[in-house]
Amino acid sequence: MKNKDERGVIRSRSEPALNPNRLKDKSLAPSTSTSLAANYRNIDASYDQGESAETSCKGSDVRCLDDEDASWISWFCNQKGNEFFCEVEDDYILDDFNRSGLRNQIPFYDYALDLILDVESSNDGTLTDDEQNNVIESAAEMLYGLIHGRYIVTNKGLSAMLEKYRNYDFGRCPRIHCNKQRCLPVGQSDIPKLSTVKIYCPKCEDIYAPQSRHQDRILLIKYV
Repeated sequence: MKNKDERGVIRSRSEPALNPNRLKDKSLAPSTSTSLAANYRNIDASYDQGESAETSCKGSDVRCLDDEDASWISWFCNQKGNEFFCEVEDDYILDDFNRSGLRNQIPFYDYALDLILDVESSNDGTLTDDEQNNVIESAAEMLYGLIHGRYIVTNKGLSAMLEKYRNYDFGRCPRIHCNKQRCLPVGQSDIPKLSTVKIYCPKCEDIYAPQSRHQDRILLIKYV
């Protein structure tokens, strides 16, 4: 049964009339949880998009805007698949003795060295061709790998690799009986580019392929 209220609005008997005075009580005010939830969803979506962009940027082979302040060495060692590398000190790289015999093995050697050390190239001419820049980037990675192989047998290099070993950065042995034994990176040949890096378990004394497909692509040249 329906009645008209004092303003002439038709209202069912079971529906209570709205009392304006009750709105003064915050506990009886309309809930805003729906709008707040929508706002939080928008914020979360924006955050996820930013985080996704940052993650994809970190996983790419191209230096991101956020990486501009980082050194090339730091950027390179933080790339996915390069977890086996430690950061070689600039002073070690600057010492000509530590780079002896490498010039003839690396194309665009001077450009690659300048790129590693984050210095303006002092060589004549400018390289604007993208293909040449890609070659220099690859040359820098190869040169750093060769220098890295020499650095990790020094006292400081061994200390850096020991820290990564203790942090399980090189992975664990897949055998159950080895009880997740820490592993070490190892190369099976002294010939550059002949093989990819493997991991060695000191408990079972066996060699395995890294679990990460990115790490498995690391050329042996970087650990010889």
